[in-house]
Amino acid sequence: KGKGSKPPPGPKIVKVPPKEGPNAFTVFFERADAVLSATPVMLGQLGSIPGRLDRSAQGGRGAGGFLLLLGIIAAVAVAAEAMLRQVLASVRGRLAAKVAPEHGLHSLASLGAVAALDGLGVLVVWLVCHAAAGAWFAGGAPQDRFAVAVLTAIWEWRLFVLLFRVVLQPDMPAARLCTAGDREARLMYGRISAVLLLMATGRLLMAVLRALGTSPDALASYQIMAAAIYLLAFLWMAYGSRESARQWFGGLAVVAPVMGLVGRHWIPGAPLFFAGLAVTLSYGAISGRPNTGQAMALTLELVVGLLLFETFMQAFVRRLDSQLKGRTPAGDTPKLPDVVARCVRVAVLIGVVVAIAQSWVVGVLGLVDESGWAALTHSSSTAAVTLFIAFVVWELFKYATDPYMARKSKDPAAAIADGDAAAGPASRISTMMPLLRRAAAVLIVLIAVMIALGDFGIDITPLIAGASVFGIAISFGSQTLVRDIVSGLFYLSDDAFRVGEYIDAGRAKGTVEGFTLRSIKLRHQNGQVHTIPFGQLGQITNFSRDWITTKFNLRFARDTDLEKLRKAAKKIGMEVAELPQFKDEILAPFKMQGVADIVENAVLVRFKFTAKPGNPAAIQREAVKRLMSTLPGLGIEFAKEGARVVLQTSGPVDAIQPQPDGTPGPEKPAPGKPAPALAAG
Repeated sequence: KGKGSKPPPGPKIVKVPPKEGPNAFTVFFERADAVLSATPVMLGQLGSIPGRLDRSAQGGRGAGGFLLLLGIIAAVAVAAEAMLRQVLASVRGRLAAKVAPEHGLHSLASLGAVAALDGLGVLVVWLVCHAAAGAWFAGGAPQDRFAVAVLTAIWEWRLFVLLFRVVLQPDMPAARLCTAGDREARLMYGRISAVLLLMATGRLLMAVLRALGTSPDALASYQIMAAAIYLLAFLWMAYGSRESARQWFGGLAVVAPVMGLVGRHWIPGAPLFFAGLAVTLSYGAISGRPNTGQAMALTLELVVGLLLFETFMQAFVRRLDSQLKGRTPAGDTPKLPDVVARCVRVAVLIGVVVAIAQSWVVGVLGLVDESGWAALTHSSSTAAVTLFIAFVVWELFKYATDPYMARKSKDPAAAIADGDAAAGPASRISTMMPLLRRAAAVLIVLIAVMIALGDFGIDITPLIAGASVFGIAISFGSQTLVRDIVSGLFYLSDDAFRVGEYIDAGRAKGTVEGFTLRSIKLRHQNGQVHTIPFGQLGQITNFSRDWITTKFNLRFARDTDLEKLRKAAKKIGMEVAELPQFKDEILAPFKMQGVADIVENAVLVRFKFTAKPGNPAAIQREAVKRLMSTLPGLGIEFAKEGARVVLQTSGPVDAIQPQPDGTPGPEKPAPGKPAPALAAG
């Protein structure tokens, strides 16, 4: 820079004047004050409704007579529904006898018929209300419009109550779709009916206030008052029906664990949710943003709808002979209705979450507008459909491969206590199926994730290239791992072992409990678990393939009649082979093979039998038990171990008496040597 050059100018500071006007909190509290100040206006409007309904000056009905007539019509409509239910009680009872899940599709038809009979009651309410509106309130006066609104609210109330009647069936336990006791079902049904009636009344009065031209502040004041009343009603229902809710949600936990969690934490979960509903309704009314209350109300409706949907779905699947835990015992494998129902549940849950998210993100929080939400959900909905299709494919694949999965037919603890094998060896496809399922799961997840990322506009080419490079690096850097994996593939292709078989791998021996791509797990008979990489297995000796011959020796007295023993053993072998628990297991019956050796005071006889691998010890125990109980009656005795009694003397023996049989006694010991021992057998 030159000597006389000017320094560069510094950063320019721009002063921004502060925003004028009150902040958001001030505006909110001012609005709250205005809304509370409008409460007398709102109460005055409500109090003026009877006067506005008075048509006596025009020659019509007075307010008292009009309201009395309206009450009589409402009572007649509700009473007609109850009377029709009593008339149809016998028919409903006969249908209820056929609604048990064991009746399958026939029970679905019976349930539909019961619901249709309950729907006839609502139809009667509609007919009574519609006929009364046409007969007495057909004009266009305010009195007529109010009557039509009231009668419409009555039959809509009964229509909503019908959904809970179909589920709870307070007077027909056999047709009840949810898990609840009689008392709990009646209690919950009554409280839900009362709350729904209160909500219908609240909506009716809101519509009347709007029709009267009530100011926005007065309408907001009414909404706050209604929110407080709703909260009290919801708390009354939640606390009074907590046991009913626990039973209902607990029954749904079989297929929807989240529902069971809600049932276990109904208190304080439900009061907090209802309190949030009341707060958001009040906030929306004060701030002039009705979308807030609408979003919370929509959330409540969708949650209740999801509850009813889960209940109907569970009842439907149970009656399609589903294999849900604790339900119809038609088989050990899951049924196709379970898979379809699970996929439908996921689809409905996704739809509910998207609807709730849209109402809050767009309507309440205002993070995006409608066009922005449409652009956001276009790609995400495509990705969601892709992931959902992947989920359906996996569920169908899992359903198709479940019959080939190795299952233990006996509890391990009981097997250890009995000394038997937990189950027979698995088939070859059952042995390889876990690996195939893992490979299929990885493949489905990778493909679905790649497609979903592509739907979001992400270039997946670098990911594929990076994965390829990473795989090559692993191949070169982990030669031992590659050797283990390749060795395992060859062992499986050679069908060297299967899950449940007993093998000797040189380094260890035991029953194959399972394996991964790299190693095998062997359970020793003493309980230890050996994990051996496939590359270190070496030679495999399989003790559980096709058949096994068991040989064992028993000691009998030297004078045993061997022919009689052979015939007795043959008869016992035929009897054991006919036992139901061993009939399909024994290939060659238990029999005497012959004399194996002759020892000091016994003859050693060998027995054998051939059976399928798995549990030869039980067959051997049964055969020995029958030998123990049968042979003594035939005069055949087992050898008795001789007991030796050693007698030692401190001095020389001068005279020894002869034995009872006349044989001479032992000789006199030489001087300086101990006396000989006398053995008594």
